[in-house]
Order: sequence, then structure tokens, then C-alpha cells
Amino acid sequence: MLDDSGYGVLPRRRGSGNVFTHVIMAVLGAALAAGLLLAFDSPGGSGATMPGGDAVPVPAASAPAVPSSEQGIVTKVKPGLVIINTTLQYDSEAAAGTGMVVNADGLVLTNNHVIEDSTKITATVTSTGKTYAATVVGYDKTGDVALIQLQDASGLTTVPIGNSSAVKAGQAIVALGNAEGQGSISATAGQVTGLNQTISASDEGGSTSSETLHGMIQTNADIVPGDSGGPLASPAGVIGIDTAGNDANDQQAAAGFAIPINTALSVARQIAAGHASSTVAIGYPPFVGIFVGSGSSSNPQTQAQQQDGSGGSGSTPACYTSNADLAEPTVIAPVSSGALIVGTICGSPAASAGMAGGAVITAVNGQAVGSPDDLTSILAQFHPGQVISVTWVSPSGKRTTSSLHLAAGPPQ
Repeated sequence: MLDDSGYGVLPRRRGSGNVFTHVIMAVLGAALAAGLLLAFDSPGGSGATMPGGDAVPVPAASAPAVPSSEQGIVTKVKPGLVIINTTLQYDSEAAAGTGMVVNADGLVLTNNHVIEDSTKITATVTSTGKTYAATVVGYDKTGDVALIQLQDASGLTTVPIGNSSAVKAGQAIVALGNAEGQGSISATAGQVTGLNQTISASDEGGSTSSETLHGMIQTNADIVPGDSGGPLASPAGVIGIDTAGNDANDQQAAAGFAIPINTALSVARQIAAGHASSTVAIGYPPFVGIFVGSGSSSNPQTQAQQQDGSGGSGSTPACYTSNADLAEPTVIAPVSSGALIVGTICGSPAASAGMAGGAVITAVNGQAVGSPDDLTSILAQFHPGQVISVTWVSPSGKRTTSSLHLAAGPPQ
């Protein structure tokens, strides 16, 4: 719920598949996926051909592009929408959301949190019912914008683009999306109730993190789980991306929030042009296939104590297929500094090199690793397909330096 300053904490509206779980980060306390192997749907690394900035449209002129009635808006906008379903293999989850076709050859604009941590993405075009496999072109984690590509798509209907700079409070709008992840598009009418809002958004169902989003359009249309990535549309076309909302009750009315379309298209053009930055990632991130803790503590024993899982009485498994049974390692490498490996993903570069829970990474390419946060920052400098050297100490105390071929991992 917003306070008087216009700053509030709201759940982002990502819908799950058969059960409504919305956790995107790893579910074991502070154990986060610092490296996960894309086992089935790797796009082949960072060398993919980019569509180019010109493939993404620019904001339209202010003249109305669609009929002014609610049904008229829906009729014009709905054919350009897709229903997105994702598999989060290593988080043992599935999720659903919405996307907007912005290029006839299959470029789709959506929220980053719709595709975050996904190991498989499919998108069903509402106008034809055809389902496509999709890959990630890039994403802006801080701005919650992502661009995906439907594979082998052509001749698709695109959404009519409006201009969010012309939006005014009180303007009639329609929010469309895959409400509650039901696999169909529904629409809710309302008005713009605020502009340039700042919110803190988190994923519904107990996410361990939140993000601050600025410049948001506020509406009294009820934006529910699954609507994320869908359009907020006016008679002038799509003016925003449905992103977050509260739950209406007796004490508060519905409030939904959308990223202005001008902002989202600017990010999408940067992504399509292949221009990475401190906030924009192109393609898939590099991962080695490990679960580590988070934080700046350099002591592996302290890192283990910060986990919520129990180590159990048996030996630590050699590897995991997901984080569902991830447990605190029973034995930890006898070193005072580094990043503790809570577990490795079966078949990943790390597992293939012999790493397992309880090992501690002390250096990457000769650069000392002092904490889990250090490791995350260092790995972010590399790309899928590159080879790095990782120095690690096993639970028995053996020090090894291994060459790892970085895989393509789930978008972060």
C-alpha cells in the first residue's frame, strides 16, 4: 500500500503454473544461485546475432491509434499479446506471465521478473494459439524490463504503441494480461490515478529481495499475478507494462503499477542493439553450476551458519538437480576465507570438475575470492563460452585449480 510520499512496497504480479508460488530467488534462506547450468535450453552463449535497435519501435505520436471504448482497445491490442510460461528447473518451480509482440519476427517485450531464473521459456500467441520456444535477448534487472525472441516466428501481429509522455491522470485505460496464470487474456478497465510513482516491488510468495522502480504509472485497474509483462493500454495504444499491484480489500482499493512504455522501449532498443551496460545484460549470464550463500562474510563457517537448511547426519550429496533438498554441508574445507559451495548442480562445469558441497572457492583467474559477494561480482565479468580457472579447496583440505568452460545460465 502506498504511503503519502508515493513510495510503497508491493508484490510484482508474476503468476505461477499449477500452484501459486512466486519465489524467484532460491528458497533456502540465503542460498542463492550464483551459477546454474542451462541443461536443456541454452541459446549457445553470447555470440548470437542481435536483432538491432531498429527492430524495436519508437513511441507513437499522440494521435489516438485505437478505438476509445474498452472493447475497442481490447480488440486492437489483444492479438499482439503472448502468454509466457517458464520452467525454473533449479528452483523447482514453474511460472507464468504475459508479453507484447513489438516486432513481427517475434521480438517480445515483458518484465524481467517474468523470465528471471528460467531454464525454459515458451510463448503462446493469443491470436493464433501457436506456441514458440523463446530465448532471452537481454534484460534490465534494475528496471524490470526484458526482451525475448520467439524462435522461427514471422508475420506476427504487433501491439499498437502509444506514448507514455502524453499520459495524464484521470485518463481511461485497460490493463490486459494472463491473470492468475490461467492461460488466457483478460482485461480490466480503470483510470490513471498517478504518474511518476516510486515503488518497492517484490515477488509474491516470500521472495527474499525487492527492487525499487521509479517513474511508474499508477492505476486503479486491478493487476493480479500473471498480468506482469502485459499492456496498460489507452485509446492512444500501449502506454505501459503491467508490473506490480496490491491486493484490494476492505481497507484499500486496488492499485496497479506499470512501467511507462517509452522507458521500456528505450531499454529494449539498447538490448536489441547488443549494448550491455552496468544495468543491461545481453543474452544469458555465465554460470558454473553452484549454489553459494550471499553476503560479505569471508569465513566459510560463518557462511554455513547463515543457511537455514540442516546438514543432516549423512554425507553431503555429490550434486543436486534443484535446490529443493539443498542442505548445509556436513564438512567444510579447512580455510579461513573464500566462498563456501553449498552444493553443485549435477552435470554442471563445477560438478564435472569435482566440486561439491563443503568445498570453498578461493580464487578465480588468480583473483582472490573473499566472500560469496566477491565471487558473484567476479563471475559477472565473464561470458558464456569463456574458460576460467577456479582455485578451490575440498572438504578434506586438498587445493585444486580447475579450468571451467562457462555455460549459459538462467537470466538473473
